[in-house]
Amino acid sequence: MPKEAQSTQQFVEVEEIKDDVVILKNGSLRRLLMVSGINFELKSKEEQDIITYSYQNFLNTLDFSVQIIIHSRKLNIENYLVKLADRQGVENNELLKNQISEYIEFIRSFVELNAVMAKTFFVVVPYDAMSISSGGKKLLGIFGFGKNKTKSSLDQTLNQKIVQLNQRTEQVISGLSQIGLRAVALEGEELVELFYNLYNPESKEKK
Repeated sequence: MPKEAQSTQQFVEVEEIKDDVVILKNGSLRRLLMVSGINFELKSKEEQDIITYSYQNFLNTLDFSVQIIIHSRKLNIENYLVKLADRQGVENNELLKNQISEYIEFIRSFVELNAVMAKTFFVVVPYDAMSISSGGKKLLGIFGFGKNKTKSSLDQTLNQKIVQLNQRTEQVISGLSQIGLRAVALEGEELVELFYNLYNPESKEKK
């Protein structure tokens, strides 16, 4: 008999999203920043050196690790073509109407022959849960630590971790701004939409 299909959730490390923070199943916390890009190749040699030095200085100021992600996806232009067709439909000037029609065909054929990719840049700021060995847990238990934790005390601990994570996040945003990069921390609904699209790429392409 074939093995029973496992739930997709078993392979997703995210436990929940609370207060704009991604909480992982192991208790670690993450905040996600969406970061603007820089066309490094178009900069002068002097500007490139300044950017490189600023980036190096930014990394040296961090006492925690960060994860940098570049997400590439084929650009969906269907909505753009629909808007052009609507504009063509209300245009009274026949010359402009023909030009819009030719432009639509040009864009459609160009995208069919050349994959146009949209790149999005993210920085993940972590706050990892402290790992305690089984022996350490037993020792803590002997002295009465870690027992009978109430929901309020657990929430207080989580809130303290979130405060520290947010401090790290502000530090990263400030450091990136010194390089000339604008970073914005994603909020609850934005995080849900991001993870849904990441795990359901086909559904996004159909929109």
